[in-house]
Amino acid sequence: MNLDPQQLAALCAILRCGTFDAAAADLGLTQSAISQRLKALETRVGAQLVHRGQPSTGTAAGLRLAAHGDQIALLEAQLARQITGFTPAPRTRLRLAVNADSLATWLPAALAELPDHLFDLVIDDQDAAHDRLTRGEVLGALTTRANPLPGCDVLALGSLRYIATASPGFMAHHFPDGVTASALVRAPMLRFDAKDRLQEQWIARHLGRTVSPPCHMFPSSEGFVAAARLGLGWGLNPEPLVADALASGALVPLLPDAALDTPLYWQSSRVLGAALTPLTRALRRAARQMLYPPA
Repeated sequence: MNLDPQQLAALCAILRCGTFDAAAADLGLTQSAISQRLKALETRVGAQLVHRGQPSTGTAAGLRLAAHGDQIALLEAQLARQITGFTPAPRTRLRLAVNADSLATWLPAALAELPDHLFDLVIDDQDAAHDRLTRGEVLGALTTRANPLPGCDVLALGSLRYIATASPGFMAHHFPDGVTASALVRAPMLRFDAKDRLQEQWIARHLGRTVSPPCHMFPSSEGFVAAARLGLGWGLNPEPLVADALASGALVPLLPDAALDTPLYWQSSRVLGAALTPLTRALRRAARQMLYPPA
């Protein structure tokens, strides 16, 4: 299927900017021209590509095509570097699926090494991010899946260590006789979102039980730490985010020496392997600085 690059650019701009007007301003076109290009592309592929709204969002087909457009731009940027030597490459956009805790800890150091790129980060649980790569929505994903997806390369980056933490006041109120399964059934727990199973994994590993505590939903890594400090609940926090609070006593571990290490892998398209090499190297370097070594 031959796709018009200008139509693909219009689709990508709509999904990136959220509205047709903003996409038009981004590309230096009229709103009418953006609408016509999108309509022509939808006619070409025979499918709706955008859910019109505030903001406009992509259908499954639209997200897949937008990712295809990003892939083309990345390969063209690689070609430009090869032809022009040290001339800066165009600011290509990399759409990646990453987990929030990596974004709040070690990942920005890796992305900062690539000033020639623009990043479009999709936040998803590390146990599910690879699904977006399978659907073709992103160029790469940080995931807990060790086996390579079809058509992908996989790199073991290391493990992000989590500590089950709570405030001293929370501990005194909810666990006066220690952290037990019966106490956990009543003590409010923090959960990032419906996909987050870290707390349940920790309970099963260190208490050998399956329990369902009442829980707060806090879809923010920094908010998770703040909620624990304020005594709203207990939860698994990345060690780099709570090291200072643990040292000062503002947070305490629920159990001593009961960390949970979550392995992270970088899965990316094999076809784009050469073009993604600078990103892969930057991820490896940053991971070595803040993650525990791969098993």
